[in-house]
Formats: sequence, structure tokens, C-alpha cells
Amino acid sequence: MWRVWAIYMLLAANLSEEQMLKQTCPSCDATQLCNCSSMGLDVIPPGLTGKITTLNLAHNRIKHIRSQDLQQAVNLRVLLLQSNQINSIDEDAFHSLGKLELLNLSYNNLSHLSPAWFEHLFSLRHLQLQGNLYRDLGESSPFSSLRNLSYLHLGNLRFSTIRHGNFEGIELLNTLQIDGVNLGLYEPGSLKSIQKINHMIINLRNITVFSAIVRDLLHSVIWLEVREIKLEIEKESLVQNSTLPFRIRKLTFKDASFTDQYISRIIVLLKEITSLQEIEAIDCVLEGRGEWNIDEIARSGESLVERVTIVNVMIRNFHLFLDLDGMESQVNKLKSLTIASSRVFMVPCNLAKHFSSILYLDFHDNLLVNNRLDETVCEDAWPSLQTLNLSQNSLKSIKQTANSLSRLHKLINLDISQNNFGEIPDACEWPKDLKYLNLSSAQIPKLTACIPTTLEVLDVSANNLKEFGLQLPLLKELYLAKNQLKALPGAAPLPNLVAMSVRRNKLNRFSREEFEGAQVGAVHLSLMECHRSLVVSLICILVFLLILVLVALGYKYHAVWYLRMTWAWLQAKRKPKRAPPKDICYDAFVSYSENDSEWVENIMVRELEQACPPFRLCLHKRDFVPGKWIVDNIIDCIEKSHKTLFVLSEHFVQSEWCKYELDFSHFRLFDENNDAVILVLLEPIQSKAIPKRFCKLRKIMNTKTYLEWPPAEEQQERFWENLKEALKS
Repeated sequence: MWRVWAIYMLLAANLSEEQMLKQTCPSCDATQLCNCSSMGLDVIPPGLTGKITTLNLAHNRIKHIRSQDLQQAVNLRVLLLQSNQINSIDEDAFHSLGKLELLNLSYNNLSHLSPAWFEHLFSLRHLQLQGNLYRDLGESSPFSSLRNLSYLHLGNLRFSTIRHGNFEGIELLNTLQIDGVNLGLYEPGSLKSIQKINHMIINLRNITVFSAIVRDLLHSVIWLEVREIKLEIEKESLVQNSTLPFRIRKLTFKDASFTDQYISRIIVLLKEITSLQEIEAIDCVLEGRGEWNIDEIARSGESLVERVTIVNVMIRNFHLFLDLDGMESQVNKLKSLTIASSRVFMVPCNLAKHFSSILYLDFHDNLLVNNRLDETVCEDAWPSLQTLNLSQNSLKSIKQTANSLSRLHKLINLDISQNNFGEIPDACEWPKDLKYLNLSSAQIPKLTACIPTTLEVLDVSANNLKEFGLQLPLLKELYLAKNQLKALPGAAPLPNLVAMSVRRNKLNRFSREEFEGAQVGAVHLSLMECHRSLVVSLICILVFLLILVLVALGYKYHAVWYLRMTWAWLQAKRKPKRAPPKDICYDAFVSYSENDSEWVENIMVRELEQACPPFRLCLHKRDFVPGKWIVDNIIDCIEKSHKTLFVLSEHFVQSEWCKYELDFSHFRLFDENNDAVILVLLEPIQSKAIPKRFCKLRKIMNTKTYLEWPPAEEQQERFWENLKEALKS
């Protein structure tokens, strides 16, 4: 009898705990996904059972994880504990989680990492430990039991030491990311135990540590990405005492700073890595004007790199940059070159002639004009080039452009879109084998015989065309979207056409003659367009079809979504003006454009969430409840935040989602409590340039002081102080 009574009491206790769990996290009821994020929890709620596979406890106030907290959650696959206040974990807290595949402990207060935490996590593939307080990984490896680990992210602003043996037990990684901007001590050989890393990302400033890490990774990493480093002179070889063959194929520098002296040295040093095929420089700064040690570079022999990508590299005195005379021997093997958004205005003719192997050349979003293009593409330059992208430059004459490019005898694909050509002449000279031509968004009012007849693909979208009457016998694809066409092109001049895009024009009728003899794919005509003579007799059918079309369009363009949004708006207006203090979970809800996410997530969030004391920010990417309607997410997050912080930019005022966040907040924030709004101006915006639909924003920018992000580093500290004071007020 006592056994029955004991079983009864145990079942009753379990049922009681499950009821408590449902009260704490309603989403845990009858589902494998348990979302308890942003609920102000101080401990892991009791009642977790084996049916739960995903547990989200992020953005709470949990400080300690006890042995019994997760003991029953034996089928857990995903455990999210980021952005809490965890400072201690019992040694056996995770021992029952043998099926766990993803564990996120980032942005907590862990001052050390214990190997005991991970020794039973045999299935773990994804581990995030960044943003804590530990200074090193201990004397041995915390990861020795993680044989299936594929993704590892660790490090923080205090992280300063990597010791030999810290990565023992890890053999293969798809991605390893180390946040080590203050990493000062690296014991050589520490990373050699990892046999293969597909992609390693490391934030680093110490050049000595950089060199040591490169030497250790020569035989294991395929793609090495180095961020935030300020490169200085390095005299020692990067491959000293290393044996062939090497594995590293791609090297990326991001947010790095170079000098002329280091450019010369790194070119020489990287030649020693004979496996290196691709180099990238993204969002970097070059302090210099091309005064490189050409003699030293030439003596070191030819470069074997085949692909170079340079994107948004700032050269402060770019107008004084030298012509790199003497670098000809370094570009012979290059097959692909991209220099984008870097204010390039020419390549010297003598240098261009030595790019003998280049097949792909991308100069989009630069400062090329026609007379400089003529020198860049001089006779015998780029002899093997097949694909060229000159979009978003300052080319004005299509005739001069064509004449210059006619020297590229092997050119097949050409993109000169988003240049301002305007009127084009009746005749032009192009490369004889040109097959693909992109002339979209080029302000062309009328096409002429200047367009080459060798084309197989032509894109003239987004111009001001009112007709298309060209004869292009080889053309297979034609893109005419966003023009002013009132009739389709004739079929006879385009006998091989198989695909045509004519959306967003002014077409109002089609004739049978326009399609005779042509094989045009993907053209769909409505019943009205094909049978105008039968309109009266088929009026009832058309009404029925119209209803079906409206239903289909409503489904395709989310009409139900907009109705629900309106209903949510009306419900929100009836809510109390201010949420009770106990319901405030965040210091600020951050509204920003996806295009500004790099600044928000990597700069602002790091500055504010790692402040002392830290601020709790609400970001849609990480804090919106998965599966919850996005409008409800916006309203709830604004109501649970002490402030609403708008990151203003040109991208912001073009974003529809940012407009929704403004709309949902203005009646509660702007109209009722101006102090709840903080405006951060990421880039200058004229009030008159703001679209009329942002009327509330226009008004408040004229009446309320806002914070401007200063480009100068010496002014940025004052900016962060002002922003923190505004968040505290």
C-alpha cells in the first residue's frame, strides 16, 4: 500500500510542476517547443519534461543553473540561455542532455569554463560561449568530449590567453569564431590539434598573435577571416618551419587597417603560402598612397593568387594614389578581380596590359568616367577578359563606352547598368562576340541600331522606353520591365526569343500578329485579352473568374495580413497608455533598417549591452517570439520597453517595416510621452528628404533634439555617454 501511495505522490508532484511550467510559459503546453524568453525569470522553471525538444530561456535574469533544473529534459535538442546573468553552473547540470545539439550560453557572466559541463554532451554540434567574463579557457581543454562539434564561437573583451591544449578533442569544425580583440598571449601550437576548419573568423589586433595563429593554421583551415586588425610590419616568415602541402586557400581581412609599408611586406609573405588562391579586403582602410616597395615585391617572384576581391576600401588620399608602376609581374596569374565601392577612377594602361589571365572583372560602384575608361581599356589590355561589370559608375556616353570596350576581343558578358547614358546614337562598335548586355536603369528614352545584333540576352529594364523595334536575330531572352511600352515587340524581328519580361509597363492590348512565328515562353494572356468579341456573352464567367483572381491576389499579396494588422492596431489603441513597471523587460526597443544591422548589432549592441551596468536591448532578430505574428511582436516589444530607440538613416526612411514600427509607436510614444523616444541619426538626413508617409518623424525631427553618430573616433565616446544618459532618463 505504501508503494502505491508513493507512486501517487510522485505523479501528483510531477503534475503540479507541469501546471507551474504552463503558468510560467504558456507556450510549453502540448508542444515540443517551449519559449520562455524575456519573461523576467530568475530561475529555470520547474516541470520540464522529456517531450520538450527546444527550450528558449534567453533574455531573462537567471544567475545559476542547478543539477536538477534540466534533469528530466532528456530529449532536449536546442537550449538557448543567452543574455541572462548566469555566473555559475553545477558541474552535472547538463549531464542528462545527451541528445542536445545546440547550446547557447553567450552574453552571460561566466568567469570560467568547466570541462565537466560538456563531458556528457555527446551530440552537441553548435556551441556559443562569446560575450562572457572568462579571460582564458583554463589549463586544459573544456571541449575534449565534444567529438561532433561543428560550430564554436568563443571570446569576449577580456579574453586574453590561449594555451597549448585548449582545443584538444576537437578534430573537425565547420566554423570557429574567436572574439579576441585583446588577445595578447597565444602559445604556439594551440590550434594545431584541430585537423580541419572550413572557416575561421577571429577578431584580433595583435600582429604577433596573428602571425603565430597563421603558422598553426596553414595545414588545417581552408578560409581564414581576420577582423579589426591593424597590420604593422612583420619581419618573420608566416611559414617558418612548416612543411608542404598547405591547406589555406582563402584569406579575408575585414575592418582592418593597412599602411604602405605593410602592404609591401604582406604581399611578399603571402607568396610563401603556396596554397593561397583568394584574398579579400572588405571595409578596410589604407593609410598611404601606393608608395610600396616595388623592388622587394618583384624580387620575391610572381604571385600565385587567382582571385582578389576589394570592397569598400577607403584610401584617404585616393586622388594622390600612385600608378603602381612595377607591379606588372604580380598580376599575371590573376583570373578574377573585384574592386567595388572603393572610388576607383582608372587603371593605368601599362598595368592593365599585364592582367593577361583575367576572365572576370568587376568595377561596380566606382568613379569611372569615359575618358578614364578609355585609358583603363587601352589596346592590348585585359586580353582574356570574358565578363565585365561597370555598373553604378559615371559613364555618360554609350558610344564612347562601346568603342573603348571593342578592344576586349573575348568579352562575352557586359553589365553597364545604372549609368546615366540618356540618348544613344544610331551606330556603335562593340566586341564582336558580345552575348549578354545589361543596360537597365540607364535613363535611355529610345533604343537604336547601336545595340549589337550578336546578343543572346538583353536587359533594358527600368528605362523610359515607349517602344521596342530592334531586329535581333540571335536574341533568346529580353527584359523590358518597368518601361512605358504600350505594345509588345513584333515577333518577326526576334525569331529565336524564348523568354520575355514585360511587367510594369502600360500594355493595354495584344494582337495576333505580335505572336505569329515566335516561340515566346512564360507569356500568359487573360480571357479578356484573347477574346474581346465574346466579352458580353461571357460576362457572368468573367465575374466568377474575377472573384477567383481577387482571392488569389489576396492570398499572394497578404491581404489577410493587412486586415489582421489593422485589427491589431485598433486593439493596441485601447490598451493602457503605459505598461506597469513590472512588465518592463527592456531598457529600449531598437528600430532600424536591415541595411544598418552591421552598425546596430556589431557596434551599438556591443557598447550598450557590455556597459557597466549593462543595458537590455530588444532587437527583432533575436527577441521576437518565433511563430508569433510579427505585428504582435512589434506592439508587445514596444510596450515592454522603457524607451524606443530609432536608428535613422536613408535606409530607415525607405523601409516599410520601420514605418510600421513608427506607426505603432507614435500614438503611444510621440503623442503621449516624447521622452520615451530616442533618435539616433546614423547619417545626415534632410527633413525635406523624408517621405511624406513618415509625417510623425518629420514633425519630431523639427521639434526634438537627436543624437548624431560622429565619424571621428575622438567624438564617439561623448556620443555613447549621451546615449546612455538618454536611456537612463
